[in-house]
Amino acid sequence: MNTWNPWHGCKKVSEGCLNCYMYYLDRKRNVDSTVVHRLKNGYDLPLKKDRYGNYKIKSGETVFVCLTSDFFIDEADEWRKDAWDIMRIRKDVKFQLMTKRPERIKACLPEDWGDGWDNVALDVTTENQRRADERLPILLELPFKTRGITAAPLLSEIRIEKYLAQSKIDSVTAGGENYDGARICSYEWVKSLYDQCVEYDVEFEFFETGAKFMKDGKVYNIPRLLQREQAVKSGLNYPPYDAKNVVITDKCRRCEKRYMCKGRKDCAGK
Repeated sequence: MNTWNPWHGCKKVSEGCLNCYMYYLDRKRNVDSTVVHRLKNGYDLPLKKDRYGNYKIKSGETVFVCLTSDFFIDEADEWRKDAWDIMRIRKDVKFQLMTKRPERIKACLPEDWGDGWDNVALDVTTENQRRADERLPILLELPFKTRGITAAPLLSEIRIEKYLAQSKIDSVTAGGENYDGARICSYEWVKSLYDQCVEYDVEFEFFETGAKFMKDGKVYNIPRLLQREQAVKSGLNYPPYDAKNVVITDKCRRCEKRYMCKGRKDCAGK
């Protein structure tokens, strides 16, 4: 998977942040996760070239942005213009943004944004009903060509039919929680989201179970390496996968999103 972290560090803003993996990993290195700082190495990662003058991130690949921060956090306001400039240069690459701060987005967009750039997609995270009802009305009004919902960590059942019904959501993804203090993700909650997406013909991806997955009242402790495989076996993906696309995770080491892209022609791991 291509990840680009132009800055590092974040502030917890809601229930889904409680057991943030970035805090967990920073704690092991004695790093203060609340200090947001621009990274010297890798800030311009999408522009890096190999010794032959070719971009290291190839045309058509997807880059997940700010997985150790939030692209729209206020501490990064002074650096964001440079990041937009890089995305503007690499129009041939798809940049995937994810945020818990959709209320800040309009004020942070570049002047030439218009109704969105073709190569920049946005997912808003919604871990429970409260955050869904706070954030999704904002998401629906934002000028993006591609909009998605990420329900991870999924902490309760979420009813989003009224948002899906507006035909502005392209995809919904869901997953459980990992690392210290991982909370339960329930099959019934995932199934509810799946059913809602099927009803409104919106793509749904259950990408991992999390460390603690409950089904029929029983809690299963699932090792990290098996969580995607178990999510696929649940059958809770829409459209459903063809048998030829159900592969173990290590078959797609390059993008690590094989289950999410279902082997489409633009999959970076093909």
